[in-house]
Amino acid sequence: MIYLDNAATTPVPRAVADAMYQVLTEQFGNPSSQYPMGVEMKAAVERWRAVIAGALGCKAESLYFTSCGTESDNWAIQAALWQNRHKGKHVITTAVEHSAVLEPCRWLAQQGYEITCLKPGRDGNITVEQVAAALREDTALVSMMLVNNETGCVFPVRETAALLREKGSPALLHCDAVQGFMKVDCDPEGWGVDMMSLSAHKLGGPKGIGALYIGGRMRNPRPLLPGGGQERGLRSGTEATAQIAGFAKAVELRQEHYEEKLAHIAALKEYCRAKLLDMGGVVPVGSGTAPHILAVSLVGYPSGNIVTELGAQGICISAGSACHQGKASHVVSALGLDKKTAAGVIRVSFSPDNTNEDVDALCAALKAHRDSRFPML
Repeated sequence: MIYLDNAATTPVPRAVADAMYQVLTEQFGNPSSQYPMGVEMKAAVERWRAVIAGALGCKAESLYFTSCGTESDNWAIQAALWQNRHKGKHVITTAVEHSAVLEPCRWLAQQGYEITCLKPGRDGNITVEQVAAALREDTALVSMMLVNNETGCVFPVRETAALLREKGSPALLHCDAVQGFMKVDCDPEGWGVDMMSLSAHKLGGPKGIGALYIGGRMRNPRPLLPGGGQERGLRSGTEATAQIAGFAKAVELRQEHYEEKLAHIAALKEYCRAKLLDMGGVVPVGSGTAPHILAVSLVGYPSGNIVTELGAQGICISAGSACHQGKASHVVSALGLDKKTAAGVIRVSFSPDNTNEDVDALCAALKAHRDSRFPML
């Protein structure tokens, strides 16, 4: 199998699985228990938290474990709006956020909030000037992803944080960094981001574990899940210790030869881009600069057919975010592409384990698909 859909999820290395297995079978104590096995597991959770926080460049006590990036996004939005409930009911986000942000915003609109969705240019980018133009006195929250999961565009999160400070805005800033963490610069504490969402399974960790960074401007954040008081009272529920161990181990593995791995991924992306565009009938989609995501269109050839046929050959790519489950992508729609170009959009996403040979196989399969199928009318 040739796996080129690493923006959807990533394989778990054996070292990560081994770390999880040890916790599941030997170090299985409940961190809230008072006997030695529980106390040891509580200390282990804090060590693992420090590993992930260190990679994020924040204090360990600012990082809270959740079940996934979606939970982190929902918690951040709810906590921000609760804190700023007397400031206003205006939210700024982008039209190309993950559904974990856009769906809560749709619910908020039904509750009387006004949602401003910034639309990207045809290159897929959002500008800080757009944020400035949308900012109002009653803006309570700005939620902006760091890396778009379909185009690879890197959004101006750092500049937006600076803008909010410059304007003296009470608006809190949330960043969904699920696609950006350990792939592009990511510094919530240094930038002044109030909350940042992470997920383990985008970087070689297990599914079912995420985290939320909560910065100093968040005063007594409202828990999403009240209950037994875990995670310093802010995220109740028995800690998923095996998943946390896997998250930390995946971060440690990514940190080994980190710059070399990023350079390898970026080189693969450029190699793939050049080969695909040289093939004829393929155009780039967006101007994403994240090293691991490449979006192109085989113009006129429906992407669903491409993904299905290549999948049957053991080549895994995507027609967009895996969370769309076959539906038309809101990201592609927001770019304003013509019908034939929009129909043929595919996403190729890389990990440190991919090779030039993987790219060669992909390009050969796409060329064969183009040469053996009729384009849409």
